[in-house]
Amino acid sequence: MPLSACIIAFNEADRIGDCLASLSFCDEIVVVDSGSTDATVRIAEAMGARVLQRPFDGFRSQKHFAVEQAAHDWVLCLDADERVGAQLHASIQAARAAGFDGAAGYRFARLSDYFGRFLRHGNAYPDRVLRLFDRRRGGWRGQREVHEAVSLDGPVRPLAGDLIHYPYRSLEQQVAKTQRYARMMAEHEFARGRRARWSKLVLAPAWRFWRGYLLRGGFLDGWRGLVYAYMRANYVRQKAIMLWLLQYGQAVAEPPPAGDPPA
Repeated sequence: MPLSACIIAFNEADRIGDCLASLSFCDEIVVVDSGSTDATVRIAEAMGARVLQRPFDGFRSQKHFAVEQAAHDWVLCLDADERVGAQLHASIQAARAAGFDGAAGYRFARLSDYFGRFLRHGNAYPDRVLRLFDRRRGGWRGQREVHEAVSLDGPVRPLAGDLIHYPYRSLEQQVAKTQRYARMMAEHEFARGRRARWSKLVLAPAWRFWRGYLLRGGFLDGWRGLVYAYMRANYVRQKAIMLWLLQYGQAVAEPPPAGDPPA
């Protein structure tokens, strides 16, 4: 069963090579780049990927475009900061050898590195994602451009193994990324008519922290689990504040200069 890998990238020269290496079992690799100024494109092409250029207008739209460009109907979608782990590789190959056995897609766990160690508890794990699917039965549908997800018409089955994730290069990058995602989600919710309440500002961040840190065992990841739980709670707080400001007609960000590439 032929399989295409689809990746979106922007200035990922330090991570794209490992990502592509973990996809060597795929029949083709499509990389959609949004104007990288580093060696991302050169590395991807040297490793045999087909690289396409497209201006960034949202994560969902970029991934949908990548899937449309694939030569095969079964696709495996990754971000440049992800790699297929050994057990997941074996599980994908077994499902592939069985002709994907009537499934529309497959879901598997994502294991994230956080300051040099993998988080195995709390809100961080298993973080199951649907990334392997038959594009004829769905894909990156909907209007939300951040925290995008695949939806399918048909059965979705689990696969053993982990998708290895290296989401942050530093705390500074995590703070900036979290703020950007919070703004995008607040703008999306505001456009759909949702409004913030005081409980969202006060109670929702606290609940996110205690749910991840205590109820889901985030404390078992040591100080990393504590910092991660706090950062996730801060995301909820930022999103609520931005939605609150939007409904009172206040700006939440300065517009980027014309022609500025995505962060």
